[in-house]
Amino acid sequence: MHEDGNGGGRGVESHLSGSGVNQPEFLALEREMTVLLRRARANQGEMAREVHPDLESSAYGLLVRLGECGGRRATDLAAFIGVGKATMSRQLRALEELGLVAREPDPADGRAWLVTLTAEGQQRVGRVREARRARYARRLADWDPREVSELARLLRELNRGMEK
Repeated sequence: MHEDGNGGGRGVESHLSGSGVNQPEFLALEREMTVLLRRARANQGEMAREVHPDLESSAYGLLVRLGECGGRRATDLAAFIGVGKATMSRQLRALEELGLVAREPDPADGRAWLVTLTAEGQQRVGRVREARRARYARRLADWDPREVSELARLLRELNRGMEK
C-alpha cells in the first residue's frame, strides 16, 4: 500500500467508503467515543492529582499498569503506554522522586531493572481506583448488573480490536 504525505494509506479511503463508515451506527459510535475519551482524559487528570498533587496526568495509567501487573521493565512499560524510552525514563524518574515507584534488579536478568510500585504508591493508587469504582457504582446504580457486565465485555472487545 502506498502512503500519502500524512502517513495514511491512499487505498484506505476507497476501502472504507464502501464498508458503511457513514452509516448512522458508525457516526453515533464516533460521537459517543469522542465524549467518552474527552471525559476519560479529564478524569485521568483528576485521579492523578488524587494520587499525588504533583503527578502528571499521563503517569496515572503507568501506575495503574504497575498495580495490576507488578514489576515491569521500563522498555515493556514504554511499549504498553506507547511512548519512547526517553519519555518513559523521565516519567519514571519523576515517579521515583515522588516516592511512588522504585527500581529493583530483575531476578531473571541481573543486568536489567524492574519498576515496581512502592508501598506508598500501592496505597495511593489503590485508594484512588477504589474511589473511581465507587463512582461507577453510584452512577450506574440503576443499571442491571448484566448490563454493566455486557458493557465491560464490549469495551474489552473494542480495546482488543483497537490493538490490531
